[in-house]
Amino acid sequence: MHDELTKVDIKKMQDEIDYRVNVLTPKLKEELSKARALGDLSENFEYKSSKRELSRNYSRINYLQRMIATAVIVSTDTDEGKVGLFSKVRLYVEEDDEEMDIVIVTTLRQNSTEGFISKESPLGKAIMGKKVGDRVLVKVNDNYSYYVVIRSVEKGEDDENLEISSF
Repeated sequence: MHDELTKVDIKKMQDEIDYRVNVLTPKLKEELSKARALGDLSENFEYKSSKRELSRNYSRINYLQRMIATAVIVSTDTDEGKVGLFSKVRLYVEEDDEEMDIVIVTTLRQNSTEGFISKESPLGKAIMGKKVGDRVLVKVNDNYSYYVVIRSVEKGEDDENLEISSF
């Protein structure tokens, strides 16, 4: 499966790889060497902890490299008035009788608690390409769906300050 990412996503991932390879890895290796020098490795918590952190660092580097290698670069251009990538959208959720504001982002930068909704999520998929006034069915799964009405759409831009997920 290919992740649809923007050029900014790729740049942010490459920056994190560079930091992890050039700064964090040498630091973690040094900590591991110091912990190893403390003696008996079978009961050395510092050694096991350092080894685990170095392994996590390598795993994250590999993950980011795979993401970059398999990514499909997507454009952030959308038609005026339609929901697209980085659009700021005000929705009316009928079943809750409430409005909510969201921003549509790539999967790599989703954070639903902050209102950053992935374009791959059920809500994101349902409203992409829609316009103000559209009533849209959001199908979460076979047993649950709900309607939203798009109240406003403001064209957004790919914000370099928006962090990538650390998972």
